[in-house]
Amino acid sequence: MHTTFRYVQLILVFFFFSFAAGADTVYVTIEKDNALAVVDGLSGERIKSISIGRRPRGIALSADGKLLYVAVSDDDQIQVIDRATLTVKQVLPSGDDPETFAVSPSSGLMYVSNEDDNLVTVINLAKAEVVKKIAVGVEPEGIAVSMDGKWVASASETTNMVHWIDTATHQIVHNTLVDPRPRALQFTADSQELWVSSEIGGSVSVFDVGTQQLKHKISFKIPGITQEQIQPVGVVIDATRRWAYVALGPANRVAVIDAQTYQVKDYLLVGHRVWNMAFSPDNKRLYTTNGASHDISIIDLEQHKVSQSVAVGRFPWGVVSAP
Repeated sequence: MHTTFRYVQLILVFFFFSFAAGADTVYVTIEKDNALAVVDGLSGERIKSISIGRRPRGIALSADGKLLYVAVSDDDQIQVIDRATLTVKQVLPSGDDPETFAVSPSSGLMYVSNEDDNLVTVINLAKAEVVKKIAVGVEPEGIAVSMDGKWVASASETTNMVHWIDTATHQIVHNTLVDPRPRALQFTADSQELWVSSEIGGSVSVFDVGTQQLKHKISFKIPGITQEQIQPVGVVIDATRRWAYVALGPANRVAVIDAQTYQVKDYLLVGHRVWNMAFSPDNKRLYTTNGASHDISIIDLEQHKVSQSVAVGRFPWGVVSAP
């Protein structure tokens, strides 16, 4: 009896660790195919692709991890996809041309950039209804919510400005000029800093959230690559604020940055025109969407080496990873 019980224990442990080790599914929006690609993050195998709305771009997980939110820009809506069945469960009103959005970690609200209307639309997820529209600058795209839930930051590409929105009042309390064509925003996990990429400016600006003042500006220089090709877009920062990574567009590189000293430590060669990035659930890998080479790159973060590329479809744009 003791031997049998021990055997069952070992079997359960084996299956537990097998599941945990394989629990890394990557979801990629494919802009030109109107599709969502599903990739096994460990093996690099594309599992399947499903058809969704027109011109899908921004993507995020729900708080419980059971749903995917996808901005389908040409359909003027946010589709809610059940991860278990990969079917559209619900459609959220979003305003015209939703490209990116951010989900509050605590309030149950979604903040959507409406590029054509120069608005940020606020959606109550539980009620699936718009509760506020906030006028911002011209062509808003990048948007982020701080982890403490106090701030929404919205970047307007043509106005070259970051708008600081107080979540308690949904009013803009400060506007900050940045380098030309701000594209992506990322708060640090401690909500103390906001990083802003400027595509045409070729820079990343780091702001102190408490004062909304510039702390540091990061520039990039890659041997053999012209400055015009270095176009920062996606930005991600690990939870410990040890490393930050910046996608450099047509430079086909991801910059590896010491998030404490703001020094660029390396440039990793990935696919053509790298756009956006997402960490694996265990933070051991980074996935990049490479629009012009129609693939994603998988970066081993322990070695800071690109380990694999995976073909996913025409013009991958957004990416998220989940256990």
